[in-house]
Amino acid sequence: MKQNLTIALSKGRILKETLPLLAAANIIPAEDIYSSRKLIFDTNHDTIKLVVIRATDVPTYVEYGAADMGIAGKDVLLEHGGQGLYEPLDLEISKCRLMVAGMKDAAPVTGRLKVASKFVNVTRDYFASQGKQVDIIKLYGAMELAPIMGLADCIVDIVDTGNTMRANGLEPTEHIADISSRLVVGQASLKMKHRQIQPILDMLRTAIDARREETA
Repeated sequence: MKQNLTIALSKGRILKETLPLLAAANIIPAEDIYSSRKLIFDTNHDTIKLVVIRATDVPTYVEYGAADMGIAGKDVLLEHGGQGLYEPLDLEISKCRLMVAGMKDAAPVTGRLKVASKFVNVTRDYFASQGKQVDIIKLYGAMELAPIMGLADCIVDIVDTGNTMRANGLEPTEHIADISSRLVVGQASLKMKHRQIQPILDMLRTAIDARREETA
């Protein structure tokens, strides 16, 4: 008898790019996710459900077994630390970069650097790897404002096109990591539900390979 399987999906841009991949793996929501206020969705499989949550919560749900699998950006996974998670697939969607950025033509900082970011752990680890201690200011949005308003010397944030930064007089200065969305699986789920999970991984891998060939 098959056990129930729950897949946690990130809201927003990642969701839009995830659904076609799931469809290629024959996992299709039973109703339109975008027009519903529900958070949990049935699929074309009696045993598979989808839960749509904030991207930052996906690794936590998977780590503690509330969801068996999840899809989240590598930025979120780096910040989370990856405890209790396997990361078997790079879905190669929602690509961007995690970077340090500051005001264009800013004078060199003397003394301890003030860095604004929502990626507190990643920021601390990155600067520590360079032998630098920094003061980290946690913000949740509009990072570009921090250097403009004098709150911080620089920021650590996601850069897609870079247009927003340039429009606000900032420029990327250091590259921390290339980011894309990843599939993660809980350690306990992989052991207990391997027979259900492995075919999904195989179909997703096939779909990723096919899309890569189309765009090559």
